[in-house]
Amino acid sequence: MIDLYFWPTGNGKKISIMLEEVGLPYRIIPVNINKGDQFTPEYDALNPNNKMPVIVDPEAPGGPLVVFESGAILQYLAEKTGKLLPTDLHGRYRVLQWVYWQVGGLGPIAGQAHHFLRYAPQKIDYAMHRFRSETARLYKVMDKQLAKHEYLAGGYSIADIAAWPWVVRHDWQEQNLDDFPNVKRWFAAVGERPAVQRGANAGADLQAAALSMTDEDKKRLFNLRDQDFR
Repeated sequence: MIDLYFWPTGNGKKISIMLEEVGLPYRIIPVNINKGDQFTPEYDALNPNNKMPVIVDPEAPGGPLVVFESGAILQYLAEKTGKLLPTDLHGRYRVLQWVYWQVGGLGPIAGQAHHFLRYAPQKIDYAMHRFRSETARLYKVMDKQLAKHEYLAGGYSIADIAAWPWVVRHDWQEQNLDDFPNVKRWFAAVGERPAVQRGANAGADLQAAALSMTDEDKKRLFNLRDQDFR
């Protein structure tokens, strides 16, 4: 059984969705990032970057394997099961380039949009405009690709699993899916998949705690200081 160190964020839900899609049994181990669980010595031993998610596969060839970084986890699970990542050279890299696009672009930029539009103690017009508009640019990239293909890399793959949980929060990014009709069609189609629905609902009992953040939680999570709240 896979141990999934998890909190119900876009990156966490990538992995719960993937585990549901490939049919691997897993156990959720909550990592309350609002309260600093990611900084404990035990968690630091799993992920020196102190981010979530992490998986531990006790049945990996050669012994138990720890994998952190959501893109690496998606690729590992795809290779382990032979699902959702083509094995031919061209198909494989059609998928991987979109996975890396998400982990290097859509995720970080949308995450900054969440921060400056929703959580930042000070409203900074430049930062709000910057990350709102850059998120819109990335949605346009997706929309152009999805005008030509049913899914991001042709067939349904880990590229779609990487991107979909971040589009779930399009309202936090102040994006209107009506402006991106191909993204809207894709978002609905992926969301209708039973495994996606199960994975998206994983850890539902943690959702209230994830959304309830005190100022102390924000300081801890975002590495803020008291003067940032003045």
